[in-house]
Amino acid sequence: MLQKDVNAKHKNLSIPSLSFIVLILGAVIVLLPLGVVFLTSFAPPGSTPDLLTRSGWTLVNYQQAWQRANFLLAFANSTLVALALTVIQIVTSALAGYALARLKFRGRQALLLVVLATLVIPFQLLVIPIFLVLKWGHLINTYGALILPTAVNGFGIFLLRQYFQTIPIELEEAAAIDGANRLQILWRVMLPLSRPALVTLFLFTFIGEWNDLFKPLVFTTRPELRTVQLALAEFQEQFTNNWSLMMAAVAIATLPVILIFLIGQKQFIQGIATTGIKN
Repeated sequence: MLQKDVNAKHKNLSIPSLSFIVLILGAVIVLLPLGVVFLTSFAPPGSTPDLLTRSGWTLVNYQQAWQRANFLLAFANSTLVALALTVIQIVTSALAGYALARLKFRGRQALLLVVLATLVIPFQLLVIPIFLVLKWGHLINTYGALILPTAVNGFGIFLLRQYFQTIPIELEEAAAIDGANRLQILWRVMLPLSRPALVTLFLFTFIGEWNDLFKPLVFTTRPELRTVQLALAEFQEQFTNNWSLMMAAVAIATLPVILIFLIGQKQFIQGIATTGIKN
């Protein structure tokens, strides 16, 4: 009996150890290309940095990439578009998600299926009608062309709808007894309790828009509207053989989203883990 208990303890200890090893290997596989990018970005042209002595490491590549790609303007445009679109998506997703989670009306389930169906339609499939609508509204080559086509997102609606359903309805009933209407309940009760889901939606939306190349490439031609990804694509065409300079430009474009994710990763994990508990 004692031997069985010892074997069971050893078995229980081996499972976390195996999982830990698998997670470490997965992290190494994912982070290795990123590490190569950053190491190459510090190397002088035509050479690689010394990992032990750091001989030959230089920041000149970052300075040249920042100036030659005009990243200052590109960062301003990408930040403006990503923040504006993220705020709009959070508002529209919160309103629609709350309606689908709490309001009782005819066709609610059918509407939810329509929202989910939009997730399987590629944006590229709709680019021609969207382009015609933007042209009709005189929005081509404006910030509106970069924001309005994705102002409503089915994923955000479904994410917040699922999270709202995990919040006890008794809290809303208590607020309604105190005289709060639906919008007040949403603003004062539901949204403060949905911080993990809101942070998750913010990260998904902001990072997705920061990395978007398709919309700026199709809907804009003015140089003053260039985003980070469009500036990076043009930069790579000019400096195809200068790997250290290219990797410095890639690192500059990647650092903001890495920092944003690291800041919000705790809420992100909590939001993903909690969403979908109650159907």
